[in-house]
Amino acid sequence: MKYVVLLAAAMAVHAESLHYVINWQSGLSLGEATLASSRENWVVGGKEEAHWRFDLDIDASVPGFAVRDTFMSTAAGAQICSANLDKTIQHGSRKTEELITFDQSEHTLTRETQPPGPGGGKSDASVPPCAHDALSFLQFARQELAQGRLAPQQPAFFGSGYNVHLEFAGTAPVKKLGTPIDADKIRATIKGPASNYTVEIFFAKDEARTPVMARIPLSLGTFTVELAH
Repeated sequence: MKYVVLLAAAMAVHAESLHYVINWQSGLSLGEATLASSRENWVVGGKEEAHWRFDLDIDASVPGFAVRDTFMSTAAGAQICSANLDKTIQHGSRKTEELITFDQSEHTLTRETQPPGPGGGKSDASVPPCAHDALSFLQFARQELAQGRLAPQQPAFFGSGYNVHLEFAGTAPVKKLGTPIDADKIRATIKGPASNYTVEIFFAKDEARTPVMARIPLSLGTFTVELAH
Protein backbone atom coordinates (compact mmCIF):
# COMPACT_ATOMS: atom_id res chain seq x y z
CA MET A 1 0.00 0.00 0.00
CA LYS A 2 1.28 3.44 -0.87
CA TYR A 3 0.85 6.41 1.38
CA VAL A 4 1.05 10.09 0.55
CA VAL A 5 2.78 11.74 3.49
CA LEU A 6 1.93 15.36 4.23
CA LEU A 7 4.66 16.76 6.49
CA ALA A 8 3.15 18.07 9.67
CA ALA A 9 0.35 20.29 9.39
CA ALA A 10 0.23 23.85 8.41
CA MET A 11 1.69 26.66 10.43
CA ALA A 12 -0.18 29.97 10.38
CA VAL A 13 2.23 32.78 9.66
CA HIS A 14 -0.10 35.61 8.82
CA ALA A 15 -3.46 36.82 10.10
CA GLU A 16 -5.14 40.18 9.70
CA SER A 17 -8.54 41.74 10.40
CA LEU A 18 -9.26 45.25 9.15
CA HIS A 19 -12.45 47.12 10.07
CA TYR A 20 -13.76 49.98 7.92
CA VAL A 21 -16.54 52.55 8.07
CA ILE A 22 -18.42 53.41 4.88
CA ASN A 23 -19.55 57.02 4.45
CA TRP A 24 -21.31 59.02 1.77
CA GLN A 25 -19.43 62.10 0.52
CA SER A 26 -21.60 64.19 2.85
CA GLY A 27 -20.11 62.32 5.80
CA LEU A 28 -23.31 60.42 6.53
CA SER A 29 -22.56 56.88 7.68
CA LEU A 30 -23.70 54.14 5.35
CA GLY A 31 -22.38 51.12 7.23
CA GLU A 32 -19.24 49.15 7.89
CA ALA A 33 -17.09 46.41 6.42
CA THR A 34 -14.55 43.91 7.70
CA LEU A 35 -11.73 42.51 5.58
CA ALA A 36 -9.94 39.52 7.10
CA SER A 37 -7.13 37.39 5.74
CA SER A 38 -5.10 34.45 6.94
CA ARG A 39 -2.19 32.57 5.45
CA GLU A 40 -0.82 29.15 6.24
CA ASN A 41 2.32 27.59 4.84
CA TRP A 42 1.83 23.93 4.01
CA VAL A 43 4.83 21.65 3.53
CA VAL A 44 4.00 18.88 1.08
CA GLY A 45 6.72 16.52 -0.11
CA GLY A 46 9.38 18.88 1.17
CA LYS A 47 7.98 21.87 -0.73
CA GLU A 48 6.41 24.80 1.05
CA GLU A 49 3.37 26.55 -0.42
CA ALA A 50 1.26 29.41 0.90
CA HIS A 51 -2.50 28.92 1.24
CA TRP A 52 -4.69 31.98 1.73
CA ARG A 53 -8.22 32.70 2.90
CA PHE A 54 -9.91 36.08 2.56
CA ASP A 55 -13.24 37.18 4.03
CA LEU A 56 -15.12 40.39 3.30
CA ASP A 57 -18.30 41.21 5.23
CA ILE A 58 -20.34 44.31 4.36
CA ASP A 59 -23.27 45.72 6.34
CA ALA A 60 -24.43 48.87 4.58
CA SER A 61 -28.06 48.78 5.60
CA VAL A 62 -30.31 51.82 5.55
CA PRO A 63 -33.81 52.11 7.08
CA GLY A 64 -36.16 49.85 5.15
CA PHE A 65 -33.47 48.24 3.01
CA ALA A 66 -30.84 45.76 4.25
CA VAL A 67 -27.54 45.33 2.42
CA ARG A 68 -25.57 42.44 3.88
CA ASP A 69 -22.97 40.88 1.63
CA THR A 70 -20.37 38.25 2.49
CA PHE A 71 -17.53 37.01 0.34
CA MET A 72 -15.01 34.24 1.02
CA SER A 73 -12.04 33.54 -1.20
CA THR A 74 -9.28 30.92 -1.10
CA ALA A 75 -6.03 31.07 -3.03
CA ALA A 76 -2.61 29.48 -3.11
CA GLY A 77 0.97 29.95 -4.22
CA ALA A 78 3.46 32.78 -4.30
CA GLN A 79 1.30 34.71 -6.79
CA ILE A 80 -1.91 34.12 -4.76
CA CYS A 81 -3.77 32.30 -7.55
CA SER A 82 -7.47 31.85 -6.83
CA ALA A 83 -9.10 28.54 -5.95
CA ASN A 84 -12.65 29.55 -4.96
CA LEU A 85 -14.82 32.60 -4.44
CA ASP A 86 -18.04 32.14 -2.47
CA LYS A 87 -20.51 35.06 -2.61
CA THR A 88 -23.71 35.67 -0.65
CA ILE A 89 -25.47 38.90 -1.57
CA GLN A 90 -28.60 40.11 0.22
CA HIS A 91 -30.17 43.38 -0.92
CA GLY A 92 -33.52 43.88 0.72
CA SER A 93 -35.52 40.68 0.41
CA ARG A 94 -33.49 39.43 -2.53
CA LYS A 95 -30.72 36.96 -1.77
CA THR A 96 -28.28 35.43 -4.26
CA GLU A 97 -25.56 32.87 -3.67
CA GLU A 98 -22.79 32.13 -6.12
CA LEU A 99 -19.76 29.83 -6.03
CA ILE A 100 -16.89 30.39 -8.44
CA THR A 101 -14.37 27.56 -8.74
CA PHE A 102 -11.06 28.09 -10.52
CA ASP A 103 -9.17 25.31 -12.29
CA GLN A 104 -5.78 26.95 -12.66
CA SER A 105 -4.27 23.98 -14.50
CA GLU A 106 -6.97 24.16 -17.20
CA HIS A 107 -7.26 27.98 -17.16
CA THR A 108 -11.01 27.84 -16.58
CA LEU A 109 -13.58 28.84 -13.99
CA THR A 110 -17.04 27.52 -13.21
CA ARG A 111 -19.85 29.71 -11.88
CA GLU A 112 -22.78 28.18 -10.03
CA THR A 113 -25.57 30.54 -8.97
CA GLN A 114 -28.62 29.98 -6.77
CA PRO A 115 -31.41 30.70 -7.26
CA PRO A 116 -31.34 30.32 -11.06
CA GLY A 117 -32.18 33.44 -13.01
CA PRO A 118 -30.73 35.77 -15.64
CA GLY A 119 -27.08 34.82 -15.90
CA GLY A 120 -27.63 32.17 -13.24
CA GLY A 121 -27.41 28.41 -13.23
CA LYS A 122 -24.02 27.01 -14.17
CA SER A 123 -21.50 28.29 -16.71
CA ASP A 124 -17.82 27.96 -17.59
CA ALA A 125 -15.32 30.53 -18.84
CA SER A 126 -11.66 30.74 -19.78
CA VAL A 127 -9.24 32.62 -17.52
CA PRO A 128 -5.57 33.61 -17.85
CA PRO A 129 -2.81 31.78 -15.98
CA CYS A 130 -2.90 32.41 -12.23
CA ALA A 131 -6.30 34.10 -12.37
CA HIS A 132 -7.33 36.26 -9.41
CA ASP A 133 -10.72 36.92 -7.92
CA ALA A 134 -11.26 40.43 -6.54
CA LEU A 135 -10.10 39.62 -2.98
CA SER A 136 -7.00 37.67 -3.98
CA PHE A 137 -6.14 40.42 -6.48
CA LEU A 138 -6.20 43.02 -3.70
CA GLN A 139 -3.75 40.94 -1.65
CA PHE A 140 -1.59 40.35 -4.72
CA ALA A 141 -1.55 44.10 -5.40
CA ARG A 142 -0.46 44.75 -1.80
CA GLN A 143 2.28 42.15 -2.15
CA GLU A 144 3.52 43.78 -5.33
CA LEU A 145 3.50 47.23 -3.71
CA ALA A 146 5.62 45.87 -0.87
CA GLN A 147 8.15 44.88 -3.55
CA GLY A 148 8.10 48.39 -5.03
CA ARG A 149 5.99 47.66 -8.11
CA LEU A 150 2.40 47.74 -9.35
CA ALA A 151 0.43 44.63 -10.19
CA PRO A 152 0.21 44.30 -13.99
CA GLN A 153 -3.04 44.97 -15.80
CA GLN A 154 -5.27 41.91 -15.68
CA PRO A 155 -8.85 40.74 -15.13
CA ALA A 156 -10.09 40.28 -11.58
CA PHE A 157 -13.07 37.95 -11.34
CA PHE A 158 -16.07 38.82 -9.20
CA GLY A 159 -18.51 36.76 -11.18
CA SER A 160 -17.72 38.34 -14.52
CA GLY A 161 -14.17 39.42 -15.29
CA TYR A 162 -13.29 43.07 -14.63
CA ASN A 163 -10.17 44.40 -16.30
CA VAL A 164 -8.10 46.29 -13.71
CA HIS A 165 -5.37 48.79 -14.52
CA LEU A 166 -3.40 50.32 -11.63
CA GLU A 167 -1.65 53.66 -11.82
CA PHE A 168 0.52 55.36 -9.21
CA ALA A 169 -0.95 58.82 -8.49
CA GLY A 170 1.57 60.17 -5.99
CA THR A 171 1.61 60.47 -2.23
CA ALA A 172 -1.29 61.96 -0.29
CA PRO A 173 -1.92 62.78 3.38
CA VAL A 174 -4.59 60.61 5.02
CA LYS A 175 -5.34 59.39 8.50
CA LYS A 176 -4.62 55.89 9.73
CA LEU A 177 -6.58 55.20 12.90
CA GLY A 178 -6.68 58.94 13.62
CA THR A 179 -2.98 59.52 12.99
CA PRO A 180 -1.93 61.58 9.92
CA ILE A 181 0.29 59.62 7.54
CA ASP A 182 1.53 59.89 3.97
CA ALA A 183 0.02 57.12 1.86
CA ASP A 184 0.59 55.95 -1.68
CA LYS A 185 -2.40 56.88 -3.84
CA ILE A 186 -3.22 54.24 -6.43
CA ARG A 187 -5.79 54.90 -9.12
CA ALA A 188 -7.55 51.70 -10.24
CA THR A 189 -9.45 51.82 -13.54
CA ILE A 190 -11.97 48.99 -13.58
CA LYS A 191 -13.85 47.97 -16.73
CA GLY A 192 -16.53 45.29 -16.73
CA PRO A 193 -19.13 44.02 -19.20
CA ALA A 194 -21.42 46.97 -18.38
CA SER A 195 -19.33 49.24 -16.17
CA ASN A 196 -16.34 51.55 -16.32
CA TYR A 197 -15.20 53.48 -13.26
CA THR A 198 -12.11 54.59 -11.39
CA VAL A 199 -11.43 53.91 -7.72
CA GLU A 200 -8.79 55.68 -5.64
CA ILE A 201 -7.12 53.48 -3.02
CA PHE A 202 -4.67 54.76 -0.42
CA PHE A 203 -2.09 52.32 0.91
CA ALA A 204 0.00 52.93 4.02
CA LYS A 205 3.77 52.72 3.60
CA ASP A 206 3.98 50.01 6.25
CA GLU A 207 5.34 46.53 5.59
CA ALA A 208 1.86 45.12 4.95
CA ARG A 209 0.86 48.01 2.66
CA THR A 210 -2.40 48.34 4.56
CA PRO A 211 -5.28 49.85 2.56
CA VAL A 212 -6.36 52.74 4.78
CA MET A 213 -8.91 54.49 2.58
CA ALA A 214 -10.72 54.24 -0.74
CA ARG A 215 -12.94 56.56 -2.73
CA ILE A 216 -15.52 54.72 -4.83
CA PRO A 217 -17.78 56.51 -7.33
CA LEU A 218 -21.37 55.37 -7.77
CA SER A 219 -24.27 56.79 -9.72
CA LEU A 220 -25.67 58.26 -6.49
CA GLY A 221 -22.36 59.87 -5.57
CA THR A 222 -18.89 59.02 -4.31
CA PHE A 223 -18.53 57.25 -0.99
CA THR A 224 -15.43 56.62 1.11
CA VAL A 225 -14.23 53.54 2.94
CA GLU A 226 -11.94 54.41 5.86
CA LEU A 227 -9.98 52.18 8.23
CA ALA A 228 -11.53 52.38 11.69
CA HIS A 229 -9.60 49.73 13.67
